[in-house]
Amino acid sequence: MNFEEINPKDLTENAIKLICLDWMLITSGQKDKYNMMTASWGGLGMLWHKPVCFIVVRPSRYTYDFLEKNDNFSLTFFTKDYRDILNFCGTKSGRDVNKMTEVNLTPLEQQSTVYFKEADTVLICKKLYSHDFNPDALPDFVKEKVYKSGNYHRLYIGEILTCYKRKEK
Repeated sequence: MNFEEINPKDLTENAIKLICLDWMLITSGQKDKYNMMTASWGGLGMLWHKPVCFIVVRPSRYTYDFLEKNDNFSLTFFTKDYRDILNFCGTKSGRDVNKMTEVNLTPLEQQSTVYFKEADTVLICKKLYSHDFNPDALPDFVKEKVYKSGNYHRLYIGEILTCYKRKEK
């Protein structure tokens, strides 16, 4: 394998840069049936004495169905060489297109979820908690800017079970 397992506490990347600027693939399902989507909202931290990630996914997204049906998911981060693939996975729905045959990524399965051989960093996560955003609790500026048509996100908090980092050559 091209990866070494590291403690999530030893990640040196800036989480805001990693997620918001570089983007990530959220993937859920097993090798025989899975879906992935590009995301740039989320975070990393500690909660309940565990290393965690949080992601937000709208119910209208195809990946939402996979997250609801499966306990585990992965967050996969790539170098900028894969930006076109991330753009594709963020603009095409798995309901309409078989993303797995359209992108040049090699799926691997670990702990009942899929991640990709070409990744730079991989987080294998287990759902700990999920909750729909409450429109009444959101600030008006957020509702006006992000949720004009409704379709509020669901928050998922996942325990980071395993963290893989690409081995240096």
